[in-house]
Amino acid sequence: MLKLENVTVAASNGDGEELEILNKINLSFETGKMYAITGPNGGGKSSLAKVIMGIYQPAEGRLYLDGKDITSTSITERALMGIGYAFQNPPRFKGLKVKDLLSIAASNRDHGNIERLLRVVGLCPRDYIDREADARLSGGEFKRLEIAMLLARNPRFVIYDEPEAGVDLWTFEQLLGVIAGRHKANASSTTVVITHNERFLRAADEIVLMAEGEVKERGSADAIWPMIEDDIACRWRTTCGGELDEAECYR
Repeated sequence: MLKLENVTVAASNGDGEELEILNKINLSFETGKMYAITGPNGGGKSSLAKVIMGIYQPAEGRLYLDGKDITSTSITERALMGIGYAFQNPPRFKGLKVKDLLSIAASNRDHGNIERLLRVVGLCPRDYIDREADARLSGGEFKRLEIAMLLARNPRFVIYDEPEAGVDLWTFEQLLGVIAGRHKANASSTTVVITHNERFLRAADEIVLMAEGEVKERGSADAIWPMIEDDIACRWRTTCGGELDEAECYR
């Protein structure tokens, strides 16, 4: 469905020197599968997502969607093609209400559908539909709102960038259910989750391990998990001493 061929992304370090963020990435994502992308911080995971969404343009290489070259297309064009992206830190929208964002995402003014979407992600419509979508909403509330917007758009290729980051355990459990449930209900879609969380990693059809801007390993969850289990556990112990649940620990 989506294919990257020899994709390289470079950026200036401020001294005029070009540094490679992604180095000759070759990846394909099949329809109907759920992928988990993991690896150390700074390894290129979010950069890969932003290349797919069109936020970053590759210095080299090509991207194809259903065989069509989309390398030069804009973010808007890719969104219209059915590519969706949930940011690790969702943007705030001063001057817009929750109902406005969901109406725009759904391309309609069906308040009944908007209320249903809010309930799906655990937000009470009565309390949120007329609220401003600004900094007064917490990180967890914004995560839920952003996922509700994706559900409204119903993209056929969706990327969630560390959905566990900045949310409490209760919110994490609910978002895990929403993301996994949407994937199971949409056989014609592809789901990509950038994550360090064991629950997402073990639920994926395939795991892609990235480091130093390269794909180091790729395979089934059963094949890749033993390679990364110690690193995930080590990160957990380093962050909170292993005393908290993973989702709570990484808040």
